[in-house]
Parts: sequence; structure tokens; C-alpha cells
Amino acid sequence: MAHWYKDVENTGFRGFNSIANTISINYRSILNYFINRSTNASAESFNAKIKAFRAQFRGVKNVEFFLYRRTTIFA
Repeated sequence: MAHWYKDVENTGFRGFNSIANTISINYRSILNYFINRSTNASAESFNAKIKAFRAQFRGVKNVEFFLYRRTTIFA
């Protein structure tokens, strides 16, 4: 991956600059996936469940009850 990054820098092709910058910022996280096979998929799944739950109950008037229901369902 480091070789690819250097090749992109050396070509001077500016179309890959944003991709190369993103990779350099997230370099450790990307390599962590390949070393440990760890991702944040469980956190993303949990966030999707909360968004779906919130969309189902739009216009909640009792916020305390909403939070109670959310914690009892997803805890």
C-alpha cells in the first residue's frame, strides 16, 4: 500500500490526491483490518438499527420513554 501511495505521488495525477490523502489519514485502521480482521461493522449495524427505530417512531413526544424503549430493545 505504501508503494501504491508513492506511485500515485510520483505520477502527479491529481485525480488520486483525495484518495491518497484518505488512505494516508486512515492508514492504521486500514492495515488493522488486514492484520486482525477487525472492523467497525458491529457499530455501524447498531447505528443502522437505531436509525430505523427512530424512523419508525417519528414525532416522539415523550423523549424519556423513547430512550427507555431504545435501551430495552437494543441493550
